[in-house]
Amino acid sequence: MIGLFDSGVGGLAVLREMRAMLPEADLIYLADQAHAPYGRKTLDEVRARSEEATRRLIERGATTVVIACNTASAAALGRVRASHPGVSFVGMEPAVKPAAAVTKTGRVAVLATPTTFDASVFDELVGRHGAGITVIAHPCPGWAMAVEEGWPVGALAPVRAHLAPLVESGVDTMVIACTHYSFLGDVLAEACGPAVTVIDPAEAVARQVTRLADGSGSGATTYLTTGDPETFAGQVLRLLGEHVVAERIL
Repeated sequence: MIGLFDSGVGGLAVLREMRAMLPEADLIYLADQAHAPYGRKTLDEVRARSEEATRRLIERGATTVVIACNTASAAALGRVRASHPGVSFVGMEPAVKPAAAVTKTGRVAVLATPTTFDASVFDELVGRHGAGITVIAHPCPGWAMAVEEGWPVGALAPVRAHLAPLVESGVDTMVIACTHYSFLGDVLAEACGPAVTVIDPAEAVARQVTRLADGSGSGATTYLTTGDPETFAGQVLRLLGEHVVAERIL
């Protein structure tokens, strides 16, 4: 069984890609909505929540765990790997390397929560793959919760205003480094215009899972939340178009 967790619905973007590539795999998704958003928490708080979510997924039978949250991956991936050596882990990593390969202006922006940038992992990643280019860390406060609550009609204007300074400065490549923002892909593309490439790593992460995990099973997906299960089921319907029954865990 393959487990995934996120602070909320963002990781559903990864689950969607995984389900397309592994239609027979048994998946279990945990949304830690009672403790969202992770982007406003300290690194230690995110690590504690990640340990708890990992433990819950393993208890349910997961042998591969996907940390479908950039903030949690940056804060806790190394720690949970060390704590559970018999489990395969896949995390979300800002796609600086592919961005460096496609940028023509040499200016790349990474869109993420503030806590993602606080972790040393981000600076190490830029050090490895960002030589010769300018990588701009661009926090997007409030975006994750906006996706949780349903991005309002007319959202394009504030997104365009938030990203306009980047585009005007010559940024031609933007990296989605929060899984929630994957559900804003069309809004981001329209706000930035055709000259800007938007890179979403959800599909690449799903491909990595296919290389590590056993894809056999009944094709069932279990949905768990630490928040309200009816609200979560409604979010799954809105974002994935699927009618599901969610279970609350404490």
